[in-house]
Parts: sequence; C-alpha cells; structure tokens
Amino acid sequence: MRTLIFTGKGGVGKTSVAAATALRAAERGLRTLVMSTDPAHSLADSLDLEGPLGPDPVPIAKNLDALEVSIYHDIESNWGIVREHFAQLMSEQGVTGILADEMSILPGMEEAFPLIRIKKHKDENDYDLLVIDCAPTGETLRLLSAPETFKWAINMLRSAERFLIKPILRPMSKITPQLNKMVAPAEVYEAVDDMFRQMEGVTSTLTNPRETSIRLVMNPEKMVIKESQRALTYLSMYGMTVDTVVVNKILPVDRDSGYLNHWKDVQQRYLHDVTHSFAPLPIRHVPYYAEEVVGLDRLRQMGEDIYGSIDPTAVVYDKPPMDISKLADGSYRVKIRLPFADVSQLDLYQNGDELVVQIGDFRRIITLPTSLAGSEAGQAEMDGEWLIVPFYAGVAAR
Repeated sequence: MRTLIFTGKGGVGKTSVAAATALRAAERGLRTLVMSTDPAHSLADSLDLEGPLGPDPVPIAKNLDALEVSIYHDIESNWGIVREHFAQLMSEQGVTGILADEMSILPGMEEAFPLIRIKKHKDENDYDLLVIDCAPTGETLRLLSAPETFKWAINMLRSAERFLIKPILRPMSKITPQLNKMVAPAEVYEAVDDMFRQMEGVTSTLTNPRETSIRLVMNPEKMVIKESQRALTYLSMYGMTVDTVVVNKILPVDRDSGYLNHWKDVQQRYLHDVTHSFAPLPIRHVPYYAEEVVGLDRLRQMGEDIYGSIDPTAVVYDKPPMDISKLADGSYRVKIRLPFADVSQLDLYQNGDELVVQIGDFRRIITLPTSLAGSEAGQAEMDGEWLIVPFYAGVAAR
C-alpha cells in the first residue's frame, strides 16, 4: 500500500490538494482512502458533502472512500479499558470528571492512533493508496514523531507490569484490599501489549520512501515558504522523505489580474526562490482558480492541473534523509540531511545506543544499529545540508 501525506501551513489549500490527488488516483483504478487527521476537519467540505464524515470509511465515488479521524472514537475503541482504570485511580485521589479522563491519555496517544490506522490498512490490504490530509505543519510534526514518544510510554507501562506488578504487587493485592484498588487487572496490560503490537512497524513504514512520501503544500508567500523550509528540515530529521512540493494559488502571468497584478509580480519572485531553495525536489504549480475548489468536478480539474499525465502515486524522489556507512579505518559515519537547518539551534548528544538530535523545540531520538552500540560519537559538523557525525569504536569521542 502506498501512503501520501500532505501537510503545510494552515490555509494553503492542502485539503483540496489531498482530495484532488485521491480522486485522480481513484479514477486511475486505485482503491483509495483519503483521511483527514486535522482536528478542524474540512475534508467533507472539500468533497461538498451535506454532512460531516465520520471515523469509518464512507464511499464517495468509484474506488474512493473518505473519513475524518475522531480521537475520541479511537481512544474508546483501543484504550477504553485502560482509560477506565486510570480514571478510577484518579477518583481514589479525589480527581474526577473530565480532568481524570484527560490524565488517562498517555503522551503521544492522540497522534499515535491515526498512524495505527495506516498500519491497519497496510496489514489488511484493503486499499492501494492512503492519502492523509494532515493538520498544519506543527501538528504534523508531532504526528510523525508520535511512534517514538508513544512507544516510550507504552514500554514504561509494560516494564512496570513485567518486573513489579505481575510478580510482586498483584499477588500482594489479593490480600490487601487497599492495594487491590490500585493494581490494574491483567486485561489492562493486555490492552497495553495490544497497542504496542499495533505500533510495531509504523516507523519503518513512514520512513520507507517506496511506501510513504510527504508532500509539502505551500503558497508563493515569504512566511509560507519559510515555514515549509523548516518543515523540510524537521521531516528529514525524523527520517521522512518529501518527494514533491506543490505550490498552490498562483496567479496567471498571461492574463490581467486587476488589482492583484502587483501581487502577481511578487509571486513570480517567490516562485524563483522556491525553485532554487527546494531543488532537486519536483515542484508542481497549481493556478489560482476563479471559484472555490469544492466538489468532485473542481477537484478533478485541480488534479489534472497538478499531475497532468503523471501518475499521482509515483515515487518521484526517494533519496534517503539518513545514511550510515563504514569507513576504511573501521570508524562509522552517520549522515543526516537537514536542509535549511539553523546551526545555532542544533543540539546533539549520545545516550548509550541512542543519538539525540534537537533543533529548536523538535527532538528526534535515533536508535543506533548494533554495529554502533559500543561506539562513541565524535565531533559533529555540517557539510552543506548534511549533518555528519563520526563514530569511533572503543575510544573516547574526538
């Protein structure tokens, strides 16, 4: 199953571009599901449906289904028994109502459930293509980093069950009524284990460019371009491959645009900047339409303008954002592509078999391969858009 993830600054038209891509793929014969993960859903509006979409797939056209993720539905379906236990514990401490419910949600959980859906559809092979209309850029980055965050929290619970609760506390709880109220029943941890199994393979799917591609949607405006550049940096840091940039709402140069003629000239300058900044990524141009892009007919026209005769699902750029190689002297070199990275905000350190890379507020924890587990990181440096980290076996970091 191929997965296309569309993201960009709010208001650039990413929902329309995602829906147009899904419709074009469906009309080429691919079983397609378009899914919105944005809490402020607008997919149903883009498709010109009378009512909202729900959390289950709804047929829209031949080969095309759509849904809008409901985090409340997903939590109740996958985490209900765990949530109830945590709410009971909070109640014992005097915390009740909505606050108790909120405290039962682990870090990364809200972002993790949409990703579990990707794994589910891949395993069931019920679609050829999954198109994801993501929330604005910042939310998307939290979504795509969720597997690391959420699996850490799940591992903590599993370790507590394995080494403390099951061998010690649960037997004691059978003779201690007060402790019995605190210790979770076995089915709670079975639900935790089930969530862990569902998360397995999500990261490898997201970081495999043959399976998953990110597509950045932007307008030819300075602030939007800057945010898209930052997004490309962070996505590369997380190991995700951006294979296309879609520039939306471009005024025509061969027709009079009235009072927007000056803005048209500004757009052309920014389009030059986009071409220069995002090379060698393919860049698709989408015109500014006289009418709102709503409904299948207008989405079909947008899909034609974006892709022409090109397969919308084709992998058009698959250069990996990270590379690990062994050098002739026996040392290793880890290269991480970080285009547009602000070196002054870059922080990097090693923690055992993990390499922690942080740029501003975004952090990625890279689990090093076994061959590097006993090595120490040397002095990192930037070479163009690549962060290079040497690793030396059995010697102090240089």
